[in-house]
Amino acid sequence: MAPEAERKVLAETKPRLLVIDDAALNAEARPEHLDAPITPIDAFFVRNNGLLPDVAPAQTDAWTLTIDGEVERPQRWTLAELKQQFEVVSVTAVLECAGNGRSGFDPPTDGLQWANGAVACGRWEGVRLADVLAASAPKPSAVYTGHYSPDVMADGSGRPALSRGLPLAKAMAPETLLAFSLNGEPLPTLHGGPLRIVAPGYPGSAWQKWLSRIAIRDREHDGEKMTGTNYRLPRSPLAPGAPINPADFVVITDMPVKSLITFPAEGFVAPAGRPLEVRGFAWSGHTPVASVAVSIDGGATWTEAALESAVDRFAWRRFRIALRPQTQGPVTIAARATDAVGRSQPLGSAPWNPRGYCNNGVHRVSGRIVAG
Repeated sequence: MAPEAERKVLAETKPRLLVIDDAALNAEARPEHLDAPITPIDAFFVRNNGLLPDVAPAQTDAWTLTIDGEVERPQRWTLAELKQQFEVVSVTAVLECAGNGRSGFDPPTDGLQWANGAVACGRWEGVRLADVLAASAPKPSAVYTGHYSPDVMADGSGRPALSRGLPLAKAMAPETLLAFSLNGEPLPTLHGGPLRIVAPGYPGSAWQKWLSRIAIRDREHDGEKMTGTNYRLPRSPLAPGAPINPADFVVITDMPVKSLITFPAEGFVAPAGRPLEVRGFAWSGHTPVASVAVSIDGGATWTEAALESAVDRFAWRRFRIALRPQTQGPVTIAARATDAVGRSQPLGSAPWNPRGYCNNGVHRVSGRIVAG
C-alpha cells in the first residue's frame, strides 16, 4: 500500500493518534485515550517496519499459512481451514512496542521516538499456535520458529520489513495464538489482518503481522531484524558511547513491569482539599504485577493504590486511588508498579541501551492545584 493511502486509512480510522515521523506508518495514543480496560481499536497504536501489504477483504478466508522447516509434515492452511480444524480461543493481553518510552532516554537513541502510547490491551481471538504446529509434528531438532510476511521496507529495496521468531517453548505455550480477530471484529489490516502472531508477555515485534509462513528452525531465527542489536538488550550494563559487540546482546523475550496514568490527563487542573482520583493500568511480562504506588510530592512519599484483578493472565490491571492535595500550585503525579518478585519501575529511565528498548521508568502527569 502506498504511503499516501496508508495515512488516509489512519486518518479515517484513528483520527486521535499522534503520527511519528517515519517513512513507515507509525502512530501512538495519548495516555488519556487508553482509559478503557479493553482498548478500542481506534485508540490502538500502529507500528510498522515497512509498507503495509495490499490485502483485499475478498482474500481473507483464502489467505494461506505455510508451515515448513524442521517438521515431519509440512502443511498449508487457508484461514477458513484454520477456523474449521482447530479450537478457536480468546486471550486478553497487552501489546507493547519494545521501543515504547524511547523518547525518555538520555542521551537519545536511534529509533522511533515513542512517548508512552505505544501500548494497548486487546481481546484477541484465534487458534493456538501449538495446535497448528503439532499437526505438522516438529522434529526433535526444532528449537525456534521463523515468521514471514509480505510487507517490505519503505526504501524501495524490496527487502522484507521484518522476519521475527519465537523460542519453540513460547510458540507452544497455551497463550500464544494465530489471531484473526481483535475485540470481536475481524483483525484490521492496520493490525496485521487477516492473520498475526499473538505472543503475550513478549514485545510487539514478536507478534508478527500478515503472517504467511512459519519455518521451524534448528537454531535461533536469523531473519530480518532478528540479528545484531535489533530488539535485543546488552547482557551487562553498557555506557553511552561504549563499543558495541552484537554478540553481547540477547533477544528480548519478556517485557518489564510498567504502569500508565490514564486519568487525570497532562495539564489537568484540580481544586485543593477535594478528592482527586488517579487511575490507570499496570502490566508486566510473565511475572505478575503485585502492587502500584502513587506519589504527588516528587517521590518523597508513596501511597499504595487499589489494584483490581486482571481479566486474563496477560491483561493489564486497573489501579486507582483518591488523593486530596492541599497545596496550591504545580503538581506532578507519578505511578510506580512492582512485580511479584519485587522488581519496581525505576524513578528515572531504565538502564540505557543503544536502541532505546524497554524503558519502564515511572510515568508522570503534571497539572495544577487551584483554590477549592
